[in-house]
Amino acid sequence: MGNNYMFEVPEQKKIRLIIHTDCKNEADDQFALAHHLMTPKFIVKGIIAGHFESRPDQGKGLSMGESYREIKKILKLMYLEEKYTVYKGATRPFDFPENFEVEDFKSEVSTIEPILSEGAKFIVEEALREDEKPLYVACLGGVTDIASAYLMEPKIAEKLTVIWIGGGAYPEGGNEFNLSQDILAANILFSSKIPLWQIPKNVYKMMKVSLAELQCKVQPYGKIGDYLFKQMVELNNFLKDSTWPHGESWILGDQPTVSVLLNYHEHDWDWIPAPLVNRDMHYIHKQNNRPIRVYKRIDSRFTLEDFFSKLKINYSGKER
Repeated sequence: MGNNYMFEVPEQKKIRLIIHTDCKNEADDQFALAHHLMTPKFIVKGIIAGHFESRPDQGKGLSMGESYREIKKILKLMYLEEKYTVYKGATRPFDFPENFEVEDFKSEVSTIEPILSEGAKFIVEEALREDEKPLYVACLGGVTDIASAYLMEPKIAEKLTVIWIGGGAYPEGGNEFNLSQDILAANILFSSKIPLWQIPKNVYKMMKVSLAELQCKVQPYGKIGDYLFKQMVELNNFLKDSTWPHGESWILGDQPTVSVLLNYHEHDWDWIPAPLVNRDMHYIHKQNNRPIRVYKRIDSRFTLEDFFSKLKINYSGKER
């Protein structure tokens, strides 16, 4: 993929980005990964493969490897396999301490050992590297690796911003897949000093698309467009006996990590003191944590049209 854009992003407006994705969990991470890689504002420093161990059909310890291989596949289909380094993240979530109580959590953080991985080490190295461009970490799944990086080196809190797709709707919270991947890691992130932009479930679910729309606007464009569409159709068919999805619609729920960096949606978020989370994934407020940016809406038209346009610009006429 060359520079096919008839515009340039001023150098001083570019940002460094680490993408963290549980890329083989279902069918939307692949779309978000491709979108990030087609966005010239982003200087992608590396991609980290995340686990999705809470899925009951996945063998224990195997999910991160599935994500790693899927990331490699996306890069190959985009003709980018030589351009980016892919790092392996943790293969499992944190274990809950015995007699875990949310109310006592902050006093216990210092006793938790990080889960060492290539991905966590890379986050620390990139965060501590001298560079004038700000660093963001886009987390499209669980947050085990960013939590481990923080435990390894708390100084990274002054060096990066995390954007996380995860957590239930405010103020109650509740069951949500990305949070369920590692509830303890989410508590480490919430109780840290890391600047955090959270995009909770009720917001990322605004990214609705139909399969017909994807057939028209994604499938025709190169090997990557063909694959993105077909792997979503295959998963849709695989889940035919499930109550979700609904038959011919999906949610590209990871895509907002692109749109909030392209356009900050200034009036679409609130400052909220970071909560903690209990085992049932409900928020526990009044923790005296630093405030975090919690999004309450996303511009799906802006996000999807940017993705469709970039795919067409870069892969129109490419063989399928």
